[in-house]
Amino acid sequence: MSAPNALFSETILLLGGAVVAAPIFKKLGLGTVLGYLAAGIVIGPVFHGITDGEQILAVAELGVVFLLFIIGLELKPSRLWQMRRDIFGLGTAQVVVSGLALTALAWLSGVLDWRGSIVAGFGLALSSTAFAMQILEGDGDVNTRYGQRSFSMLLFQDLAIVPLLALITILDGGGKGSNAPLLDFTVAVGAVAAMIVAGRYLLTPLFQIIARTGAREAMIAAALFVVMGSASLMQLAGLSMAMGAFLSGVMLAESSYRHELEADIEPFRGVLLAIFFIAVGLSLQLDVLFDNGLFVIVAVPIVMAVKAFIIYGLCRVSGSPHDDAIRIAFLLPQGGEFGFVLFTAAGTTGLMSTSTASLLVAIVTLSMALTPIGAALSKRLLNGDEREELDEDFEGAGADVLMVGFSRFGQIAAQILLAGGRSVTVIEFSADRIRQASSFGFRIYFGDGTRKDVLRAAGIDRAKIVLVCTQKKEVTDKVVELVQADYPHTRLYVRSYDRIHSIELRNKGVDYELRETLESGLLFGRRTLEALGVSEVDAYEIGEDIRKRDEARLALQVSEGLQAGRDMLFSHPVRPEPLVKPKRAVDPFEDDLLAGTADATADA
Repeated sequence: MSAPNALFSETILLLGGAVVAAPIFKKLGLGTVLGYLAAGIVIGPVFHGITDGEQILAVAELGVVFLLFIIGLELKPSRLWQMRRDIFGLGTAQVVVSGLALTALAWLSGVLDWRGSIVAGFGLALSSTAFAMQILEGDGDVNTRYGQRSFSMLLFQDLAIVPLLALITILDGGGKGSNAPLLDFTVAVGAVAAMIVAGRYLLTPLFQIIARTGAREAMIAAALFVVMGSASLMQLAGLSMAMGAFLSGVMLAESSYRHELEADIEPFRGVLLAIFFIAVGLSLQLDVLFDNGLFVIVAVPIVMAVKAFIIYGLCRVSGSPHDDAIRIAFLLPQGGEFGFVLFTAAGTTGLMSTSTASLLVAIVTLSMALTPIGAALSKRLLNGDEREELDEDFEGAGADVLMVGFSRFGQIAAQILLAGGRSVTVIEFSADRIRQASSFGFRIYFGDGTRKDVLRAAGIDRAKIVLVCTQKKEVTDKVVELVQADYPHTRLYVRSYDRIHSIELRNKGVDYELRETLESGLLFGRRTLEALGVSEVDAYEIGEDIRKRDEARLALQVSEGLQAGRDMLFSHPVRPEPLVKPKRAVDPFEDDLLAGTADATADA
């Protein structure tokens, strides 16, 4: 078979394995990661459909690079500061204490030397973010105290992967006896400094220029260029590609284009990461596992017990009650996805043999499979203490309010919310409007609110209310329909284009709608009456009468049609005196009803 045909058939096998395995393992509650691993084992070691797993693994490592970039995007300074004690205190203690304990066990086993034992120990100290967050979300415990502490530890582990990958480079360099360690260190520091400077002064202007063109494909290409370019720069400097991607993500964490970048990268990250896990399965040496079956069976419970005991003790010392400490200990005892990355990298550099790396991957895999069972069993050890519940909108996990569109209408509404002490995430698709708003101190993000992936990246899962303040009726309707279809429990407050649009929105069941010119028109009329000699009290009462009758008529029109309630306009029917006698009586609200023009204005 020719090389192009072989590549085509292998791609089909990889994608087919992901399509089949992921839903099955997701349905079984075992998670998609185990599904991908199982697919790789079946395709490779079992049926030998693909034999060059190492080559595929080298390409699929881009999935890990993209994952580190997205992690960097999430690490805003405000979020880290809010959770700093749990992240850098409890998280650091868990990684260091667990890593040292497991390093000692690995060295005592006699399988590895001291360098390989360090990689094995700290690799096993990491937990599975995918598994833990899946269990927390399934139980609705993400925002509980123990859920927040668990997330903080996982977040630090995500941070720890960067220095751990660098540690592999250092250990490997030490083993080879580098002749110029000072030069290597200088190059590495220079590369990091260059990344920081480029991220601060070049990346945001680059995306501003591309956003003005409106070329969506150019935006995606720019996102891929930044991630892969920064990864390549770090690799040339002797550091890991993942570190470069992570740094570029951190540099863009405060950018207005953060959510759009995350949405653009997410599909590539998901597919490549799936292929990465399949490639790990392809690279497993089943003969090694069969030869060391007893070792694996003994090692898995020992590793999980050591981690659980350490996590429980650290949580208790840092102030967690017994029940919370038990929940966290049984939630995070498994190995994690980054363990695969560390062990594979260590096997590639020669810090451990590929057979030992396969053995460690097998230990992590089995520990992940046992996690749902352990989490269920933990409930038997609880004392029944009342759980501490936290406010839903903890810092960094999304704002109370997600605003789509930053028109003049939205800007005024946002000022009210910010003055009231509420946090607001705003996404806007106009690069010029983003630039203008930033000069007044507003923090808004570039993104298309009609895309589900952008809404998800902007935190719609954690928002209490979604405000739709877009200018065009068709865009507003598209956002409303998307939110109602995929997030039916999210409250929707919508800026209406005109009266007919208000009726349509009410028929769709939005929680609140407001015609953009209603309040300003009523106030304008009141002030005009006052200028003509009507008292302020009388003008206010007239305005409120109009408002009440308009609302009553609008409610009637929603249920009975546009022509309903024509006798409800005024207490005493009013017919303006025209310059030319009309052919028929003029209804002051008729244009608003039939043509939709009385209060249908768009922003300039």
